[in-house]
Amino acid sequence: MMDYKPTRSELLAVKKKKKFAEKGHTLLKKKRDGLIMSFFEVLDDTKSVRQELQKILKIAEEKLGIAVAVEGTFAIRSAAFARKDGPDIKISRKNLMGVVVPVISASNVKKRLDQRGYGVIGTSNRIDEASKVYEELVEAIIKVAEKETIMKKLLDEIEGTRRRVNALEYRILPELEKIETAITMRLEELERENIFRLKRFKKLSSEETEVAV
Repeated sequence: MMDYKPTRSELLAVKKKKKFAEKGHTLLKKKRDGLIMSFFEVLDDTKSVRQELQKILKIAEEKLGIAVAVEGTFAIRSAAFARKDGPDIKISRKNLMGVVVPVISASNVKKRLDQRGYGVIGTSNRIDEASKVYEELVEAIIKVAEKETIMKKLLDEIEGTRRRVNALEYRILPELEKIETAITMRLEELERENIFRLKRFKKLSSEETEVAV
């Protein structure tokens, strides 16, 4: 309040700031609502890929258990260490409601039988089945990682937007409203004082004229 002077130019400046703040408040509320809608859409997708991950994980554990029982732990470890190259992970970005979120893509995850590194003759189809389902598991983990990262970024943006909306709604706009009201009242008070002085001046002038006559 101390930084504002009771002038008409100052009043116009405050009204301009208030209008700008109101527009920003409206836009931020729309952005917040849009982010919340996007978050729940991603949440539904995340639930779906998580369920798929749990399903594949259960199958993978079963296949691995069977392979260990048939082939033995040493054979399973040898087959696992035989694979030399891992999946190629690429991360790009896309814009979602003004939020930059990752897009994770993976290649070279699933391989043909002759690309897995271990000898085909020296192993059974139990190892092949376990390898195949674990490759599917890696793909599912990558999908879940992408969705959960997007969810976190959206939550952070929603929280930041919510704070800005609240700051405008509960602090900045009420403060500007008070300043506008205070300046308006002070200008009206000055106007009344000017009118009173003018009337008094006219009255004194009239009395002086009568005395002179």
